[in-house]
Amino acid sequence: MKVCYTGWTWIKSREPEEAKRQLEQSFRDCKYLGYDYVENFAFIRDFFADDPQALVRLAESCGVKLVNLYGHFSFDVEASLETAKKQIDFMAEIGVPWFNCQNQGFGDGGPSERPMNTGMLDATCEIANRLGAYAKEKGVTVCFHPHYGTCVFTREDIDYFAAHTDPDAVSFCFDTAHTTLAGIDPVELIHRYGSRIAFMHLKDVDTYALTKAEGSAKMATFRALGHGTVNFPAVMAALEEEGYDGVLCVELDRPEVNNFHSAEVSRTYIRDVLGL
Repeated sequence: MKVCYTGWTWIKSREPEEAKRQLEQSFRDCKYLGYDYVENFAFIRDFFADDPQALVRLAESCGVKLVNLYGHFSFDVEASLETAKKQIDFMAEIGVPWFNCQNQGFGDGGPSERPMNTGMLDATCEIANRLGAYAKEKGVTVCFHPHYGTCVFTREDIDYFAAHTDPDAVSFCFDTAHTTLAGIDPVELIHRYGSRIAFMHLKDVDTYALTKAEGSAKMATFRALGHGTVNFPAVMAALEEEGYDGVLCVELDRPEVNNFHSAEVSRTYIRDVLGL
């Protein structure tokens, strides 16, 4: 399996030149720590729309391969598709094979966790199906990411989404931390949907802190690998049993000290415990 790190947390600016410098720093830090593959948010397209190959050259100069961009959908089907198709076109041009995506959240200031809403799910499924078919023609695989605070989070949500999307066009990216927050055993989920997994996100969870957290504060319990209680050897074994030989991408939304430190802690764990 390939070891990857997601670098969106380095990018604090939306001013193009400063954002490019921050992106380059993420590439160089990841390479130094032993990550040959990187992921970032799909909005970086905006910084390279006039010269997509400049992003390819930047990654090559840092010794990393950009393998995934990550986008977000609203409940506006046509607007979401318009944005995502531009991102897919950009990815096809520069040779990025996977597109992670999620619903961006409820957007109404209400609770982060809610009962299943089939109306919201149907809109999200329509976007995923239509985008998946479009991306497949471009050589890009759409990987949907169930996520805390969105309409695709619980086991019930995931099962509904899976049943109403085309497995030939829409794959999954499961995240060990969001799965844990949903009360789902990542190993069980991997075995249930193994044939549809095209990408994996790894991050740990401090489950003691989780018992004390409420609402969006639950996402502050995410940790670098080995600093929580997720059983990553069991996750690896399940992936191997399902024949997965793709990318394991480490992500940490809120680094414990800073981006470099958290990426280093996780890389040491992957090497010393998982043998990669």
